[in-house]
Amino acid sequence: MRVLLQRVRQAAVRVDGRTVGEIGPGLLALVGCGRDDGPEDPERLAGKVWNLRVFEDAEGKMNLAAPEAGAEILVVSQFTLYGDTSKGRRPSWIDAAAPEEAEPRVERFAAELERLGARVARGVFRAHMEVELVNDGPVTLMLD
Repeated sequence: MRVLLQRVRQAAVRVDGRTVGEIGPGLLALVGCGRDDGPEDPERLAGKVWNLRVFEDAEGKMNLAAPEAGAEILVVSQFTLYGDTSKGRRPSWIDAAAPEEAEPRVERFAAELERLGARVARGVFRAHMEVELVNDGPVTLMLD
């Protein structure tokens, strides 16, 4: 499982022109699932996201985690995080989990964030989504 995490001032996701999820200051988590993911990955990565100190404290140092910063989290499924571009010009998706396996993992990730105390907004799995964000920093990290 991979999470491309971006600190944002705001973010929204739309499907068919309708906003289905939006947040103010917080984190945009683009979540991809691999076919070899372990069963503990959704909960482990949710805990890491929730406790990662990427928000600035009063002295301007990245020293605060999401709960201390009052951050919201937007979770968007992103199978393309498993795109392999090592050969040719067309990405291979062979390492991505099948949608039937990935969807419950992404939902477990989001549900674990909620259990930890996060306000979580979501995209729509397997939908064509438009994601709009105002990156803050920018701060972008890849977690696996």
